[in-house]
Amino acid sequence: MVVKGNTYNLELYKDMYTWQEGDYQVFRTTQWSAPGCHNGCGVLFYVKDGKVEKIEGDPQNGWNCGTLCMRCLDILESMYDENRLKYPMKRAYEDRGKNKWERITWDEAYDIIEEKVRYIQKNYGHESIIAEIGTGRNVWWQVPWGCFAGLQSPNQTGAFLSGDSCYSPRSSILALMSGEYLTSDMSQMLPDRYESKEWVVPECITIWGCNPIMSNGDGYLGHWIVEAMKRGSELVMVDPRINWLSAKAKHWLRLRPGTDAALAMAILNVMIKEKLCDYDFIEKWTYGFDDIAKAVEDMTPARASEICWIPEQDIIDAARFMATAKPMAMHWGVAIDQQPSATPTGQALICIAAVTGQIDNPGGSLVTRSAYNISLFSQEGFEDNITEEQKEKRLGMHKYPMRGTGISAMAHTDVVLESIETDGASNDCEQYPIMMQWMQGCNPIANMAAEAPRVYEAICKVPFNVVVDVVMTPTAMACADLLLPAAMGSERDSIRAWWWPLRAITKITDYYEAHGDEQILLDLVNRLNPSAAPGEEVKDWVNDLLANHSEADFDFDYLKEKVIVWPEWHYYKHEKGLLRWDGEPGFNTPTGKIELRVDWLEANGLSPVPFYEEPHESPYSTPELYKEYPLVLTTGARSYEYFHSEHRNLPSIRAFHPDPLVEVNPETCKELGLEEGDWVWIENQRSRCRQRIKFNPGLDKRVVAAEHGWWFPESDPERLFNVFDSNINNLTTQCDIGKSGYGAAYKCLLCKIYKCTEENSVITPTAQVLDKGGFKYERKRLS
Repeated sequence: MVVKGNTYNLELYKDMYTWQEGDYQVFRTTQWSAPGCHNGCGVLFYVKDGKVEKIEGDPQNGWNCGTLCMRCLDILESMYDENRLKYPMKRAYEDRGKNKWERITWDEAYDIIEEKVRYIQKNYGHESIIAEIGTGRNVWWQVPWGCFAGLQSPNQTGAFLSGDSCYSPRSSILALMSGEYLTSDMSQMLPDRYESKEWVVPECITIWGCNPIMSNGDGYLGHWIVEAMKRGSELVMVDPRINWLSAKAKHWLRLRPGTDAALAMAILNVMIKEKLCDYDFIEKWTYGFDDIAKAVEDMTPARASEICWIPEQDIIDAARFMATAKPMAMHWGVAIDQQPSATPTGQALICIAAVTGQIDNPGGSLVTRSAYNISLFSQEGFEDNITEEQKEKRLGMHKYPMRGTGISAMAHTDVVLESIETDGASNDCEQYPIMMQWMQGCNPIANMAAEAPRVYEAICKVPFNVVVDVVMTPTAMACADLLLPAAMGSERDSIRAWWWPLRAITKITDYYEAHGDEQILLDLVNRLNPSAAPGEEVKDWVNDLLANHSEADFDFDYLKEKVIVWPEWHYYKHEKGLLRWDGEPGFNTPTGKIELRVDWLEANGLSPVPFYEEPHESPYSTPELYKEYPLVLTTGARSYEYFHSEHRNLPSIRAFHPDPLVEVNPETCKELGLEEGDWVWIENQRSRCRQRIKFNPGLDKRVVAAEHGWWFPESDPERLFNVFDSNINNLTTQCDIGKSGYGAAYKCLLCKIYKCTEENSVITPTAQVLDKGGFKYERKRLS
């Protein structure tokens, strides 16, 4: 039988929670990290004698329709890796960096935490404790709640991701302009998926700043786009690199990294100048169109061509196709966030979706909330547990006014870093030091922290650190005093609701003494602030969320049996009064319309309309630097094998992708005397790292693309698994962010590359950091 585009024998794949198949008990559930990803695919776990022996995609689950990525298919190797953390462990403060761990019980670990937390709260204040999370993994709403309800600190933050450069820039400007989130429509809101009569196949899918079939970011499966392509969708791909999607695109715009705002404004220029906009939608549902028209007037395709290194006619042709294709879906990614111009770029892209009228229409850009309006984001628990006095002590909210609007409950990462470095003297609020870090589901010095050696110094300076993870990481080895083992997807109960539909995660196995992230945080709250805890079991917590923080009329047991539940979906919600608090038609903004011009930004010293700002280090803004470092460096491209810094410990995954890779145009390599596979140093004014060359003939000769997230679990833990040797974040910087406080230059720096030799490799970057005091250069500070 054909199910949602694929063919299955439904006598074998049943629509029930569990059944017996031979020697195996089969469970239908949802696999969500750890190890990580952004999604939550339907899977079948085949269990025998209490151990998972096989995993398979669940064809009855409309989220992923039976498909799985290679990381999920290899989950057994992750679950039963001999190096996985099995027990809570502690280490003496003076032994940080040394592999001298002592096994303890959970009660002993909680006793230590409770004693330390209460001491810090009494002597320094609740705000002297920060909680840090990684991206997208199963801690995104859980840790904030644990921070606000348990630690009772207002300082929950991303783990030194400069400029909060992952989704926060886009979500913040979306909230101001539309009052909602937007995501492209690939039928994911409809249980019948591609066969639904409500859905319309997009004529055009514009993919900007991501490669979704590898990244699968923001609660979205890139495979859905492939299904739309099978049904006729054509692509506009905006990406510096050629990849599978850009190779098949109708229009591939190969822009210079960091110039997205100029390109988006030029596209708006063409649409407005040639009167290709949806003027009926603009008249009824937008505010400030004339201001946008004026803002982009001077950003002609000719000017953008010079800025972006894209042929003028290519910009014009793509703009015409995006404007005239019906429907057109906009899909965007983290590259928007990882440049100082993140906010104005986001403004311009939202304007494109709005002026073409492609908002909440079938096949367009959907106004999106989580299923049953359940709130599971970084604000979880903030309003209920943090007093007004404590809110005033949240780091960064006074320096960057978008923090104070309620859009984000996170402390600002760069301000947190400077607070640690200065013992609180640089705080934008009351002075207090950071005395404790709670780090769960993050590995900053291997992954998301810009200027990793600087962050290494900072995290080691904090007096008490707790790390929760599934394996020993460089971050844990560097700074943890307590190390708690986290459970994986089949070892915990939880729910998944980013965005749609609602899915159950069910505990079916155990692994030694590993606990689920939810259980650890619930235990923390019960220890520190029991009046805020909804119970002692995760099931109690989930039932409280469903009953009191959502529109669902069922409990966890019901969801567990159903596995996946689809609320009724509505298109054109702004026309039906389904968005605003007062039930009137319109959007959830002060004007009731999509605000192309944001007056609030102007009132707070920021531009109300998009603008273009040259990257802070570039061939044009720093020409002298460019003479020494003549290549534009973009970092962080995703791969099929790895989720950020995870999976490097798995032999099967590593066999597919054994080494860190930097993509370079073959002609550039020829000029530099380099061959594919050579190890090269990538270097700029801050430091260097080494990776292997991979030819990419589609890359501009003036651009290189380096991978992130590399460490080497097979190497010495007391050398931090050589985490700095191939770490591209040796070259990135903290505290050089956008005027809004959002966006940092992960994807638009300068560098040079040259071959690694025995002579120039005597001192490795790890040795430079651990043995020689680090790299010497002037560190940037927040202005």
